[in-house]
Amino acid sequence: MPTVPRLVVAAPSTGSGKTTVATGLMAAFAGLGLRVSPHKVGPDYIDPGYHALATGRPGRNLDPWLTSEEMVVPLFLHGASGADIAVVEGVMGLYDGAAGLGASDSAGGGDYASTAHVATLLDAPVVLVVDASAAAGRSVAALVHGFRSYGTVRVGGVILNRLGSEGHERMCREAVEELGLPVLGALREAGGVTAPSRHLGLVPAAERRAEAVETVRRLGDLVAASCDLDAVLALARAASPLEAEPWNPSVAVQEEVVQRKAGERPRVAVAGGPAFTFGYAENEELLTAAGAEVVRFDPLRDERLPERAKGVVIGGGFPEVHAAELSANEPLREEMAAFGRASRPVYAECAGLLYLAQELDGAPMCGVLDGVRAAMASRLTLGYRAAVAVADSVVARTGERVRGHEFHGTVTEPVHGDTAAWQWAGSGPVGFVQGECVASYLHLHWAGSPWVASRFVDACGGERA
Repeated sequence: MPTVPRLVVAAPSTGSGKTTVATGLMAAFAGLGLRVSPHKVGPDYIDPGYHALATGRPGRNLDPWLTSEEMVVPLFLHGASGADIAVVEGVMGLYDGAAGLGASDSAGGGDYASTAHVATLLDAPVVLVVDASAAAGRSVAALVHGFRSYGTVRVGGVILNRLGSEGHERMCREAVEELGLPVLGALREAGGVTAPSRHLGLVPAAERRAEAVETVRRLGDLVAASCDLDAVLALARAASPLEAEPWNPSVAVQEEVVQRKAGERPRVAVAGGPAFTFGYAENEELLTAAGAEVVRFDPLRDERLPERAKGVVIGGGFPEVHAAELSANEPLREEMAAFGRASRPVYAECAGLLYLAQELDGAPMCGVLDGVRAAMASRLTLGYRAAVAVADSVVARTGERVRGHEFHGTVTEPVHGDTAAWQWAGSGPVGFVQGECVASYLHLHWAGSPWVASRFVDACGGERA
């Protein structure tokens, strides 16, 4: 049974400092020469980008709702292979589950897909990050006591955040330690260390790489100076072995792959760069396992698709922030339009949908999707979706079910084409199936539906199941 030293960084509520502490711990341990495996509870794409900078390894998500609770430990072990320690950043408050993100079926009730749920599945100790800025010592202790006693997770220690003075720290530390819990760290207000935010959360690391590298370095220094790293590492090493085999993308797709000619590896171009930063590492691993040669391209900089591309995958990101630059790259827009109109396989999520539209906030885009226009909306759309395929496509068959999420601040007109892609509870048809192109706001973690990858690669190779 594999043993991976591990811990989960959680908090009573959003905004307590989980990302600061988790990313800082990752950077601090990496600075000591440890191989650190970074993970994030939930569907968020942005924090894992900073985790990757801190550790030099892909930031990976653990989300029971998107992939099933049975897959959490195998996916964790896959990502943590060869690591000396794994740090898992939680989501929202410790016990806030998928219901808080709009899960639309019965599995989303209670604390399902919460940080506590994932910590329990991983049998990992929890480090509770407490924002002490507006409380004195005993009130902080009462809060910690409540969170420790409410559920079944093992709170192994506390990190106090946003302390105002030495006296404030002393009061809080003494009160928490009276509970029999160690205070593993104490952070003062640290202005200028955190990353800037905008309408969908933190600005992705890929959009501000030089500044993000410096931010992560400073977070590592802050946590190393403010926390007992030896005690945190000892807590992580106390975790028990896990009774599971690591997830293997080749095994996940082996029953789905259509046999192609020996040596045939259709080339799949995957959009990247600052405008398209949202993607799960497992998606590309599944494409490769299904037989594709995955090649990256940047729609902001590259004027051509990769040579011999048989299919294109465009994930999420912030095209609305880069609309002028995307529009100015006319050679790539024209090639992308010709590629899509020639009924070559294209799969697009959210930002990809906007890029394939006729225009985005008045700026011309690729025009693959006939008559579709996109614009910024007055409110954010965020939540889990249990979706059903409305039509056959290069990734799904009519009536098949997937689990995904929405995370966007834009709208399209119309909301669906003559042939829609998906439908879920409380919505009409959404998205577009046009020839071999599938585009919608729905984000999918393909480890939960590996046939998405194998079918797409089969379509790129001229095969259809």
